[in-house]
Amino acid sequence: MAQRETPAEIFKRSLSQATRALAGAEDELEVTFGAEGPRLSPGKIVLPHPPRTISDADAERIRGQADAMALRLAHHDDRAHAKLRPHSAEARAVFDAVEETRLQALGANALKGVSNNLTAALADSLERKGVARMTNRASAPMAEALSLMVRERLTGLKPPANAQAMVDVWRKDIEQSAGKDLDRLASAQADQEAFAKVMREVLTDLGIGDEMAPAEREEDEDEAQADENPPPQPDSSDGEDEDQEQMPAEMEMTESDVDDSDRTVSIESEVDTEEQEESEQDEPGEKPIRPKSRNDAEDPNLNYKVFTRTYDETIAAEDLCDGEELARLRAYLDAQLKPLQSVVGRLANRLQRRLLAKQNRAWSFDLEEGLLDTARLTRVITDPLAALSFKQEEDMPFRDTVVTLLLDNSGSMRGRPIMVAALCADILARTLERCGVKVEILGFTTRAWKGGESKQRWQEAGRPPQPGRLNDLRHVVYKAADAPWRRARRNLGLMMREGLLKENIDGEALMWAHERLLGRAEQRRILMVISDGAPVDDSTLSANPGNYLERHLRTVIHWIEQRSPVELIAIGIGHDVTRYYRRAVTITDAEQLGGAMTEKLAELFDEPGPIDAPQPARRVRAAAA
Repeated sequence: MAQRETPAEIFKRSLSQATRALAGAEDELEVTFGAEGPRLSPGKIVLPHPPRTISDADAERIRGQADAMALRLAHHDDRAHAKLRPHSAEARAVFDAVEETRLQALGANALKGVSNNLTAALADSLERKGVARMTNRASAPMAEALSLMVRERLTGLKPPANAQAMVDVWRKDIEQSAGKDLDRLASAQADQEAFAKVMREVLTDLGIGDEMAPAEREEDEDEAQADENPPPQPDSSDGEDEDQEQMPAEMEMTESDVDDSDRTVSIESEVDTEEQEESEQDEPGEKPIRPKSRNDAEDPNLNYKVFTRTYDETIAAEDLCDGEELARLRAYLDAQLKPLQSVVGRLANRLQRRLLAKQNRAWSFDLEEGLLDTARLTRVITDPLAALSFKQEEDMPFRDTVVTLLLDNSGSMRGRPIMVAALCADILARTLERCGVKVEILGFTTRAWKGGESKQRWQEAGRPPQPGRLNDLRHVVYKAADAPWRRARRNLGLMMREGLLKENIDGEALMWAHERLLGRAEQRRILMVISDGAPVDDSTLSANPGNYLERHLRTVIHWIEQRSPVELIAIGIGHDVTRYYRRAVTITDAEQLGGAMTEKLAELFDEPGPIDAPQPARRVRAAAA
């Protein structure tokens, strides 16, 4: 007698078939259910396990998550999206959110059931993000509000009740600045490229967009000409065919490097040889003061300027919000990542076993208690009055090692990437602490979007050219190396706070973390950087050459790798960091972060530490203009 399927199994089978059909890939797409869902990867969709007793709300929510990923497979082109994606972190967040809204609107307008499913999944997602408490601009992200306003235009559906207040915070200003261009989105929603170009104009209306790169404008002009006068098809197999075969490779390179334009622009910073007191270096409007000497030839900050450091801050996580909010944010983080904890936990345990296996162990003999030393039992016969001999194994933990985890806290990390990064940092800190390895967890971002007090002072000073860095840094200490994990665990919830994640200036953050490691007494010092993109700060890049921050980052990395005893390793989330760091790995999905972190740390511990550094690293500081 055949065993009857349970309701959950019937639901899974039906949902898998419907998802493949909606994605238009009945044969190629694999639909599975696991603890790490919902997740989309090439050729595979992972959905969360449904509860044993499936309520209507649970069914709609899971169907909505499946429908959203199926629509993305059916109607989204990653290459076209990357080609038109803006450069700034804030604009990218809005651009990505609205593109997701476009995809879901296509399905919602076509099928009423899909619309209901997507609405249920959206309401659940917004509830988990706590949008009902976002009643002011400091806490309400513009990307969420604008995407809901676009959804309203494309589908006619009002924002869910729990997000109405968040949308109202932004609605008036957005409508006033970009209402006309927003109205144009509905007519372009079926064409991803046309929709993206209108969206670029919306971002410009809102003051967060950037101009299209020259290559993009030329490509648009070429396409327009091609539409008017299509080129004749070649009759022969001469060099023209060869040129046509080479074009896709060139286009692919351009699209993958869209965020790295103007990388070859040279930077020449003025260097004054006059001496100046340290107290005067924070005064804005002056040239960088740094004498040219043989030692300064190795200074990574030689050609890097800071307009003013007055408004920079290095702050402990517990000082950024009260204890009650930290506890709530930590509880929210735990709830979001509960399905992932077992996966990362197993990886951490594997790392712990590898580390413990490498510990130097020794035995102490002739003790009065411990394990009986069977090798000395002959004494019982040779000397019956002699006391029994015991032995005990002694562990030698890695007391001479310290690891710093430096997390990118930029706006582009918002959502799943920052959640997974926080969880992995938490579990790795706990694991390494068990093995006697001290761990420091740091984060870096800025205090404001598009410049803060620093930019205002630059404007008041008459906008002098080549001012250097023009934003207020915020470096966050989530866990100090000497702090026990149990006391710092709550601090990692701060990464879930809306308004914390802004822009990223990687070079100075790397130097800051490096300086902290140089002050440690441990013999082996490891610095692991986790980031999802190149350094971006709109205010700095608008007043300096386009590769100003990236060039400084490359210089700092080279200096640390060549001249510092600190061992540097990097993990890029969806961003190729191997072109910056000598020892690096790139992952395509935030869910892979736990495995990448544990594996790279294990590889480091498999290697001997640096015995002879070329020269000891010196403490350096960027010149304040």
